[in-house]
Amino acid sequence: MYATGLPDPAIHGTLYDDVPTKRFLAWIVDVIVIALISLALTPLTAFTAILYFPLFYVCVGFAYRTATLARGSATWGMRLCSIELRDLDGERFDLWSAFLHTAGYTASVAMFPLQLVSGVLMVATPRGQGLTDHVMGSAAINRTAS
Repeated sequence: MYATGLPDPAIHGTLYDDVPTKRFLAWIVDVIVIALISLALTPLTAFTAILYFPLFYVCVGFAYRTATLARGSATWGMRLCSIELRDLDGERFDLWSAFLHTAGYTASVAMFPLQLVSGVLMVATPRGQGLTDHVMGSAAINRTAS
């Protein structure tokens, strides 16, 4: 394993407690939020988004995830579940990290085998990292008071 600024799960295990479950619940919340935003934006496209709604949903989701991760290192669903993403140095995400993580997430969701691998990694690794997290060296942790 490479050196990292992320908390060690052997020493700071409480930061990783229930993170895979919380990520799943946050994902459900985010899917609903993205769907509602997409529906709310559809009239602004003169309802043409109905013709390509899956692509429209993906674009709205990409913008939503990038913006929310860049602002607070967590989507609204993650905030509701009290988790946040941290980069390789243990810092909150900036815009570039948010963009890269969202791109990796989108690629994983688009290809089922990658999505399956990501899910297994979240459940099987000490930090609960998905495939994109492993590539970037990031991890989701329980939010702290600081």
